[in-house]
Amino acid sequence: MEATLFTGWIYDFLKPHAVELKVAHPEMLKAITAAKKKNDRADAEKLADLLRVNLLPECTMMSEELLELRRILRYRNLVVRTAVKMKNKISGLLMEVGAPHNKQRLHGKKYFGELLERVEDVPDSVKHLLHLSRSNLELFTAIQKKLVSTLREKDLIRERVERLQSIPGVGEIMALTWVLEVGDPGRFSNSRQAVSYCGLCSAQRESAGKEQRGPISKKRNKHLQTMLIEAAKLAPRWNPQLAVLHDKELQRGNRNRATLAVARMLVGFLLAVDRRGTPFTAEAPRRVA
Repeated sequence: MEATLFTGWIYDFLKPHAVELKVAHPEMLKAITAAKKKNDRADAEKLADLLRVNLLPECTMMSEELLELRRILRYRNLVVRTAVKMKNKISGLLMEVGAPHNKQRLHGKKYFGELLERVEDVPDSVKHLLHLSRSNLELFTAIQKKLVSTLREKDLIRERVERLQSIPGVGEIMALTWVLEVGDPGRFSNSRQAVSYCGLCSAQRESAGKEQRGPISKKRNKHLQTMLIEAAKLAPRWNPQLAVLHDKELQRGNRNRATLAVARMLVGFLLAVDRRGTPFTAEAPRRVA
């Protein structure tokens, strides 16, 4: 069975009725789609041959409980992105009509109310849209807080999240994202695999002893990648080890590479703490074998 949009539902449906259930990795089975002769019978024969010699590339499947929590977290991320759009729309509406405002204080409830009372020469339609945008922003903010509170109370992940938060520079959302996107940290035999899964390394091609590095790979968990990049921009403020690494890479003149280096070290910290099951210590992260 190849991974599709409905793979999780099909997997959970079949699991109670199967002695052993495996999900094939679609990227690793491109040879099937590239074949001249492609039909259900030919695909089934190739999959059966791979299973027979124990070479079927498998996908890691999370438990139904973790999938449910991950769905909540991803929905929360969608709500946050929508709230950001509302903030940008409010600023855009004010700029369209030339209304002076303080960007730093704009989204404060008290300042926003005072702003609408004192602005002049602003069409009523714009004021109506501003009120509507503000109401939506407050609604989205309340929703995302409620969703995070729901995840915070789950005993299934509470201890893991608290341990990960012992890492300086790792906040609650970063810890939740790691736990719910990675699932079992034992799926990675070393930190390089985790870095690759998070999309923090470039594609590698080697032939005849010559190695070529391409841009950052598109084959990654985009949710983890986004959160790690954002965390890497702020974590050096609270984590001395990350700050030293960031400054060292920054001296080479490339800020993006410095951020990637910090994100990779952050993955090492997260994997080590999650694998050991103990709070973070200030030692250098050991490569997980």
